[in-house]
Amino acid sequence: MLLNFSTSQLFNFMGKKDARTDAYIDKAQDFAKPILTHLRETIHAACPDVEETWKWSFPHFMYKGAILCSMAAFKQHCAFSFWKAALILDADKVLSIKDREGMGHLGKIESLNDLPKDAVMKKYIKAAMKLNDEGVKLPPRSKPTENEKKELVIPAYFTKELNKNKKAKDVFNDFSYSHKKEYIQWFDEAKTEATRDKRMAQALEWIAEGKSRNWKYMNC
Repeated sequence: MLLNFSTSQLFNFMGKKDARTDAYIDKAQDFAKPILTHLRETIHAACPDVEETWKWSFPHFMYKGAILCSMAAFKQHCAFSFWKAALILDADKVLSIKDREGMGHLGKIESLNDLPKDAVMKKYIKAAMKLNDEGVKLPPRSKPTENEKKELVIPAYFTKELNKNKKAKDVFNDFSYSHKKEYIQWFDEAKTEATRDKRMAQALEWIAEGKSRNWKYMNC
């Protein structure tokens, strides 16, 4: 007997969904809902065995026991990231957008038009799947040399702000070289002083909580 299913019904049979992702999309800004929904559907279509989970307060997608990718929504944009983006061949140049704002590998996503074509996204998702299939892991970060540590200069503008926040200052002083460098580079990459100041305000909040620049992407 021939069974007919709608697209949404077929989607429900694909992979493993997490109710927290549904709630996350429902609570997102109106502009973000179609973006998150489309990303979610594209991931499930490309990877039928994907499993949704919840890490660092936003949706992640697992495959073969390892993180495949993630998505997040903010007040004015969305973000999407591949866990092993550094190992994916960026043939279509979608992971190498220069001078982009916000976290993620596709830059600020403010509408569906900012997303790569579905065929391209699926190709990259399958490339990420292959890495998990083969058990490929991200290489460990190389330790900085003593000369590199000496070359890291804390900008005066940030030192001034740290002096106003004792808790953040104490935590920052105890940070590793790499954690300090990540924040300094983030400030230096700002195109305008206003953007830099906004980043510093966010950084001080995170640092006071003991969080590194990329805390959202660290392993549990």
